[in-house]
Amino acid sequence: MRHVIALDVGGTGMKAALVGADGELLHRTRRSTGRERGPDSVVESILAFAAELRAHGERHFGEPAAAAGVAVPGIVDTDRGIAAYAANLGWRDVPLRDLLSERLHGVPVALGHDVRTGGLAEGRIGAGRGADRFLFVPLGTGIAGAIGIDGRVEAGAHGFAGEIGHIVVRPGGAPCPCGQRGCLERFASAAAVSEAWARVSGDPEADAADCAKAVESGDPRALVVWQDAVDALADGLVTALTLLDPRTLIIGGGLAEAGETLFTPLRHAVERRVTFQKLPSIVPAALGDSAGCLGAGLLAWDLLATTSEVSAR
Repeated sequence: MRHVIALDVGGTGMKAALVGADGELLHRTRRSTGRERGPDSVVESILAFAAELRAHGERHFGEPAAAAGVAVPGIVDTDRGIAAYAANLGWRDVPLRDLLSERLHGVPVALGHDVRTGGLAEGRIGAGRGADRFLFVPLGTGIAGAIGIDGRVEAGAHGFAGEIGHIVVRPGGAPCPCGQRGCLERFASAAAVSEAWARVSGDPEADAADCAKAVESGDPRALVVWQDAVDALADGLVTALTLLDPRTLIIGGGLAEAGETLFTPLRHAVERRVTFQKLPSIVPAALGDSAGCLGAGLLAWDLLATTSEVSAR
């Protein structure tokens, strides 16, 4: 059975699958990155994991994987196949595509940015299915974005397209590690809400999920923290939709797990801010933490399709 390897590398763990031509997940598994042992160990863990997946496919499906797709965090040079920088994994300029291809006996490998790869899956087979233009925004420790255009995700000229978390929404506000002040992710990420609620509630262990529960119970302090985050998020999203005019706006990540506690006020806040712009559908992500792995599988199949087209010419 023809299949590909799909690998989603996170800060602490890796999710992987063998994916059939129809998108069926033939095998799924997880593994720690082993980042506590250093960046070289992380790279070796990825290579060894991929080799194990290849062997599993050969044993159970009669042939090794035809290609591999891998999604990684940080700065990614997809054209050259280089994982350029990832603070949480400690690596710089890792030629991951070539290393993986070598370990996998020369099969083609596609390397992608984790958020854009997850966005590809959400847009093509998840919450954005059927939308010709979408914007995927996961709200996690930070805030990133994936710009979907006709079934693909735009990386930009230098690989930085979609970095909506660094739109300045509160000029002169809290400093951001990127060097600016007042960036969206300093006010509307799950980490920012957790920090604000811990401070207001007096509980250093409190997080964004606790804040959402307090909002649902009517705590006026939580309502202020939550609305501040929603207003900042709406400001950033309206800037993005003014520039991009998406048909569907997909919100994912940890903060989206609050459901309508987030989506109802967010839809209202965005609607209040638009003037001439067309209001997109604002929907929750559908694929959860499987998006990156599913997207990596799509990258691999797309690569095979491209290779076949070139060979046929």
